[in-house]
Amino acid sequence: MDRINKTFVKEFILLGLSGYPKLEIIFFSLILVMYIVILIGNGVLIIASIFDSRLHTPMYFFLGNLSFLDICYTSSSVPSTLVSLISKKRNISFSGCAVQMFFGFAMGSTECLLLGMMAFDRYVAICNPLRYPVIMSKVVYVLMASVSWLSGGINSIVQTSLAMRLPFCGNNIINHFLCEILAVLKLACADISLNIVTLAVSNMAFLVLPLLVIFFSYMFILYTILRMNSATGRRKAFSTCSAHLTVVIIFYGTIFFMYAKPKSQDRLGNENLQATEGLISMFYGVVTPMLNPIIYSLRNKDVKAAVKYLLNWKAVKQ
Repeated sequence: MDRINKTFVKEFILLGLSGYPKLEIIFFSLILVMYIVILIGNGVLIIASIFDSRLHTPMYFFLGNLSFLDICYTSSSVPSTLVSLISKKRNISFSGCAVQMFFGFAMGSTECLLLGMMAFDRYVAICNPLRYPVIMSKVVYVLMASVSWLSGGINSIVQTSLAMRLPFCGNNIINHFLCEILAVLKLACADISLNIVTLAVSNMAFLVLPLLVIFFSYMFILYTILRMNSATGRRKAFSTCSAHLTVVIIFYGTIFFMYAKPKSQDRLGNENLQATEGLISMFYGVVTPMLNPIIYSLRNKDVKAAVKYLLNWKAVKQ
């Protein structure tokens, strides 16, 4: 016990792409540009959903929450990643690692629930249009969003607390850009079976259940659309769902690619594994939040009209 206390880790070293200096410069440029796009794109969507009365509906309320979440998630990790890439400062304090882990887990959990809520909203709008104003009243959709944020926060508190209470006595090098929970757990010098169990339960609640809601919602939506007599009605129904479905595919596809890779990949050389995980981490952490506002803007006439209105209003004010 004394030896553990003496060698207790006070900070971690994020390895990132330390073995690839040329890639670090490329990554820095790409991440910086994408982070700026994330702030501008999601910021415009949030402002549009607040100030344009045409967007005062449940779907755009959830979209505004999703945009705010993407800004929070990237802002909790991207600035420190940029600093490490340009200054070679790779150390992060124990408390800083815990904060980064909390925000990453909280935002990821909340996004899963929000995407499920958005799928349910589309299901009600298309399959029960006459009852939509009653079922998706303001009280209901605000409560749905609040539950998503609260549940994600509580889940993250539990997972972060369980991970950071473990003793880290020796190796403090995290083979990742961020304090990602699985990468941190690998460094613990104690039994992590409780962490694995709670992570499994968390994955069921925040990954599998929302995915089931999304799957069955779109099965009913597809059934309803195929029964429509009007081709115009079918196109309109498809267009309202296509943006959300695209975001879901990108989000869940990247997560499963990250965490469901074959075990044989872990036997690859450390350098190849490090570069691969860096690319996947960047895609999940930066590219996905950047694509969300672009997808919704390109595929949604209401969002396009709202953005144009805001830009014209700003031009008139100037």
